Amino acid sequence: MADFCTAALKYKRLGHGIVSHDEVIVLAKGMFETYPKIRDIIRDRFRYILVDEYQDTAPEVVKILLDFLPLSSRQGVCGFFGDAMQSIYDGTIGSIQHYVALGRVCEVKKEQNRRNPRLVFELANELRTDGIVQQPSKDMTAPNMANGVVKEGTIQFYHSSGEGNRLDEVRKQLAWDFSDVLETKELNLTHNLIAPQAGFDDLMAIYDKDGVLDFRRRIVKVLEKQGDLEKYDEFTFGEVLVAVQAGKKGSELNAVSPTNSMKTFIAAHPDLLADAEKRNFKAFRQMFVDKDQLVDDKKQNEEEVARKGSKRCEFIKHVFKIQSVVHLYQTGRYNDFLRLTEFRIGRAADKVRVLEYVKKISAMSDRPISEVIDYAHETGLCVRDDNFFAFKDRKSYLYDRVKKVNYRSFQNLYEYLEGRTTYSTQHKIKGREFDRVLVVLDAGGWNNYNFNYLLEGAGNPSVLERTQKLFYVCCTRAKEHLAVYFHNPSKEALKQATAWFGAEHIIEV
Repeated sequence: MADFCTAALKYKRLGHGIVSHDEVIVLAKGMFETYPKIRDIIRDRFRYILVDEYQDTAPEVVKILLDFLPLSSRQGVCGFFGDAMQSIYDGTIGSIQHYVALGRVCEVKKEQNRRNPRLVFELANELRTDGIVQQPSKDMTAPNMANGVVKEGTIQFYHSSGEGNRLDEVRKQLAWDFSDVLETKELNLTHNLIAPQAGFDDLMAIYDKDGVLDFRRRIVKVLEKQGDLEKYDEFTFGEVLVAVQAGKKGSELNAVSPTNSMKTFIAAHPDLLADAEKRNFKAFRQMFVDKDQLVDDKKQNEEEVARKGSKRCEFIKHVFKIQSVVHLYQTGRYNDFLRLTEFRIGRAADKVRVLEYVKKISAMSDRPISEVIDYAHETGLCVRDDNFFAFKDRKSYLYDRVKKVNYRSFQNLYEYLEGRTTYSTQHKIKGREFDRVLVVLDAGGWNNYNFNYLLEGAGNPSVLERTQKLFYVCCTRAKEHLAVYFHNPSKEALKQATAWFGAEHIIEV
């Protein structure tokens, strides 16, 4: 089996004919590059190939379509629809201007804006770097038109300084209906920034900020580099620490010791390290834990179908099944409820019992999730299955941590991921639109983004470009009202905000 201790799972096992999605794309590129016959087959079968949101396409796929398919003697057309300014995901082509410059692609610029009010699309024009200047659509039925005139909209730039942000004050001054989750969104850069506000920060701390697991990864990397990893398969983690630290001093000892941040965590949770030291090292190092297993996005609202290939761990899936069962019953979707639950209704008394069970679970918000799982199992609302027990066995360290968390945190996480809160990450909302959008400019310690760079127009070029495109996407989600909040902007950043938003729209809180 692959070693799951690294930052990403290792899916590739060529000896068994197993490759991951990424390797499928690489193999496809090699096939189209090497074999003319497959190019001819695709051209014969599909004379017209249209790519939506081309900026999010893998570079290898674009190379297949624009470098290799044209080598076929058969004729065909490839069309690309998208916006390079909305290229906000890693590992994508981003732009095909290179092919435009070579004359392989004819560019048709879309300069009409049908979504945004005037103040918003004029701000967006300031952010564009592709030379396109959008104008309001001439279609009188466009969403941003009213009585034949483009809507004015509103834009506001809030800022504050000193210790602690003033986000609550911003919300108060906006006076928006933040309970209208379908038309009001507060956009943060990361789930970590949202977790405290949405009420599941204790879960995030377990899946993303466990210093003992970080220490484990540090040790594993050292042993991998030395080629000694399998040597310690029969050891406990504690025995491994003794072995790798023995006789070392100075920098060598530091390399196999906790960092300062790990030491801070361990000092606050000595029981966790003591627990980890007793565990078999091979099993412990193969226990993959990542925040995507907690917060892998499912859908924006209830009308959307579930995303395929969810990374959520089996424990979270089981708890969410309980919550789904409760939600379906409470909202009167009884047929869906009966399809999901293991509880069977055979007589009138069963209907009374199931109502009692659902009420009881709903009232267990302040109880440990282990008690809720036990109760749901005993009543038949949600029976523990093999996947649950496999998780409990393989990831016992993680299980021992999450089982103590109160049910309320899982309820809050469920509501957030089901799109029933006003919060969303900035990457998740691309392609969507809302009447009211509040954008929070806080990188949350993520070095890939810097909002001072954005407004100062300087800094690491790749970070600046990445931040500018993300900000562009966030701003252009607004159909009516756009507000931006930046805590502790630099003087240069505030000056640029004034130029973009207008002095009358700059508000200090």
